[in-house]
Amino acid sequence: MVMTDAAIPALTDVVSQSAPAELVADGLLTVLEAIAAGAKRVDGLTRRAALAGMLGDTGETNVQGEIVQVLDAAGTDAFVSALRDCGAVAALACEELEEAVFVSDAADHPYLVMFDPVDGSSNIDVAVTIGSIFAIYRRTDDAPVTDAALLRPGREQCAAAYVVYGSSTVMVVATEGRVDGFTLDPASGEFLHSHDQIQIPAKCAAYSVNEGNQGNWHPEMQAAVSALRADYGLRYVGSLVADFHRDLLKGGIFLYPGDVKSPGGKLRLGYEANPLCYVAEQAGGAGSTGTERILDVQPQQLHQRTPLIVGNADVVERVTTILSESAS
Repeated sequence: MVMTDAAIPALTDVVSQSAPAELVADGLLTVLEAIAAGAKRVDGLTRRAALAGMLGDTGETNVQGEIVQVLDAAGTDAFVSALRDCGAVAALACEELEEAVFVSDAADHPYLVMFDPVDGSSNIDVAVTIGSIFAIYRRTDDAPVTDAALLRPGREQCAAAYVVYGSSTVMVVATEGRVDGFTLDPASGEFLHSHDQIQIPAKCAAYSVNEGNQGNWHPEMQAAVSALRADYGLRYVGSLVADFHRDLLKGGIFLYPGDVKSPGGKLRLGYEANPLCYVAEQAGGAGSTGTERILDVQPQQLHQRTPLIVGNADVVERVTTILSESAS
């Protein structure tokens, strides 16, 4: 029997029934609703990109040293406004902003959010899939919120989410032990439950890495990728969210290693690696820097970078084993 849209539960219905009761009671749904509202705004701008003046860059450079795309700026504004005004977030940090945004120290603002508003900026002008990524933490006390409150290892996340803007717009939400997907229904304007209790397939289908960078890889990473190349096909979009989402649903491993040019990696620990590795782990996968579990890394700064290996747990372990054996 085919369910009608009216019979498909919405995001808040599912999370209210599946997330830990204490998180539902103190405002997690409010935070997710704010993210959904920002995502709808970004979705609308993305679908009208050229018509809405969203192509190209602003001429400015962000704190990461990257050229700011017009949609980067619009996405930042959309999510900062939604999260700041939702009444449940004490502070937020964004990849595009040099400093954190502090909202309230009040006890009724129990959440902290770190996010990448528009992942895959280089793809905007050519209509290739992009996304948004969110790490959600619960405050540990009622003390005044400072930068230090945001420098927490990824294992302390209480939830994580990402949004894919592609052939359809999908929001994936992870809480402890559970991952669900919600597709934006253009008719109702709601995110409806479309992917129930996602688990990474047992069989790895592909590996995702920018092979064009192999000249800069350390010998041990070259050996690891050579082993993957022998067993799997290459699937690489060049947008982290797009590659991760495919690997989550189809089985696969994504790699963005450190190299001779960027030994510490290029992806952001707090805005990208932590939330996606949290999602991966709740779905049965794993995430590593190559030497340690991503979610165990203690951040030292808001915009800290990291190497990233994430996907099927057994294949992540295989890669890290090759790295350690090749380096010894």
